[in-house]
Amino acid sequence: MNQEIGRAGSGEQKGRDDQYVLRPAVDVFEDAHGLTVQADMPGVSKERLNVQADRNSLVIEGEATLDMPAGMEAIYADVQVTRYGRSFVLSGELDTDAIDAKLKDGVLTIRIPKRREYRPRKVEVRTA
Repeated sequence: MNQEIGRAGSGEQKGRDDQYVLRPAVDVFEDAHGLTVQADMPGVSKERLNVQADRNSLVIEGEATLDMPAGMEAIYADVQVTRYGRSFVLSGELDTDAIDAKLKDGVLTIRIPKRREYRPRKVEVRTA
């Protein structure tokens, strides 16, 4: 399930336990100071979310819970798979030790800053 940041893809794939896993839709934005990854993961709570990053990879996993009213059960569902999973290969210029992740309204936002030596810096110009 590895995918390089920036390459498109969606759909289902078999996960680690041969269960189907939904690949969440992801948007990736880059600025001078780092990357922002936004993944659509409706129904996933913070407690059922797993985000792991190391030097060159980012793994996003989550399990959605379908809240049913007491005494009711679903007789049909468009989405049967409730597990999400996606992984990416990261550039060595990113500082995964300073990663920040937030979950709001079913959207996971991950901010990965660039290492200090890869960030642009303003050079002071002196007059002679």
